[in-house]
Amino acid sequence: MNKDEDLIHEKITVPDEVPRTSRPRLLSLLADNLMAYNATIINGRAGTGKTTLAADFARKATRPVCWYKVDAADSELSVFCRYLAATLNRQRHSLDPNRLVQLTDTVVSDCPELLAEAFVFELGKPAGEPLLLIIEDLHLVYDSDWVVPFLHRLLPLLPADVHALITCRSLPPTPLWRMRSKQMLRVMDESELTFTLDEARHLFETYGLSEEHALLALRETNGRALALANFAATPGLAGRAVADHFLAVKTRRQMNPLAHQAPDFQT
Repeated sequence: MNKDEDLIHEKITVPDEVPRTSRPRLLSLLADNLMAYNATIINGRAGTGKTTLAADFARKATRPVCWYKVDAADSELSVFCRYLAATLNRQRHSLDPNRLVQLTDTVVSDCPELLAEAFVFELGKPAGEPLLLIIEDLHLVYDSDWVVPFLHRLLPLLPADVHALITCRSLPPTPLWRMRSKQMLRVMDESELTFTLDEARHLFETYGLSEEHALLALRETNGRALALANFAATPGLAGRAVADHFLAVKTRRQMNPLAHQAPDFQT
């Protein structure tokens, strides 16, 4: 029996919200990963822009996308697999969700490798276009015993035309070194997610703010996506930051009037 009607469909639908500005630098990296790796992991704390980037990439991807937003309630392997089967079936109609659901009901929880192999088998059936599978917030089920063996079996065996993109606040508790050493996995961390000055400038331009505002915001937020966006969107905050910066510089010069003069190297 297909239990798709029991699922929360928003969890397997790409978010509608469009970012205020895209980030071509990161989108290009993700596009390159599609052809070069089995999987990509975007790893960063809350507010670093993981979901916004993944959703923007999903809308711009050149292949069909299967989206799955994981919640803590999906910690049971059977629930996780039902959602995973449902979102895959939306794009891969050759995949048999009923068979996978039956397996989740009959396979004991200490054999997650069998379920991973079943997904690989279904994905390996003749199909149409290549596929992008996005699993968001996987860290919410890290405490589950099945996570390590399931991922350890699934990711290396994915067909060449299927790429998995995973977002998480910390790396999965599974050995990744082998996949990374074999160039099967690409990990993008917070250092890559940080906004550059050029990206910040484009964001601030959408609010009618200058490059000076963007530069000061970068100093205040260290380029963290959510903090930077809040800085730009908060009325008056950018202006006050410029004023405070100007007053601070002016105060330092008044206290030390020689500090801003060019040194005389002839003395």
